[in-house]
Amino acid sequence: MNKYNSTLRAASIIGIALAVGGCARSGERPDAELQTAEASIQQAVSADAREFDPVLLNQAQNRVADAEELIEQEKYIEAERLLEKASVDAQLAGARSETAKAQQAVAEINQNIDALRDQIEQRQ
Repeated sequence: MNKYNSTLRAASIIGIALAVGGCARSGERPDAELQTAEASIQQAVSADAREFDPVLLNQAQNRVADAEELIEQEKYIEAERLLEKASVDAQLAGARSETAKAQQAVAEINQNIDALRDQIEQRQ
């Protein structure tokens, strides 16, 4: 009976240790979030974020790098949160870049309109 109790106690301790260890690592590996963040960064780069909002783009890239380190440490929840922030940062950088390019295009069109008006006035 004594061996049975010690075996049961050891099994209980192992079970508790596994449960606590599982809680510390809780969550699944955020591979989908990593892919989403990387895709968002690529889209921002394609939108010329390096030129128009490099600080926010770098912040997104740094967050992905930090999240990758957390994934290696099996801190999946923290990594997932960083990856979500990285995605938002990258999307914002891309949107700001698109806005800046649109504003440049509008300014260029307005300059062309002004130049055409000047030519018309000179001919009259």
